[in-house]
Amino acid sequence: MDVIRKVSVVLIVVALVSFVGGFAYAEHKAKVNINTATVEELMSLKGIGERKAESIVEHREAVGSFTTIDGLKDVKGVGDGIYNKIKDMIAIE
Repeated sequence: MDVIRKVSVVLIVVALVSFVGGFAYAEHKAKVNINTATVEELMSLKGIGERKAESIVEHREAVGSFTTIDGLKDVKGVGDGIYNKIKDMIAIE
């Protein structure tokens, strides 16, 4: 019984360390700069597929750099829903 208890404690500690480590990784992951990102980099954002990523690049090339991150909503196909999902993962600098 003592062995089972020790194994259980070890497994719980490993699970907690993995869980906390995942949060640490997510917080330290670099934001995607929507003014310089490639189609592939933009596609790493939740809800941005190849076509939307291409639209973002085309919009950026036609209009110029984004001055705020919410300027992304001016791109056809990027509305409040997608913007709200990715706003914490994007930057303009």
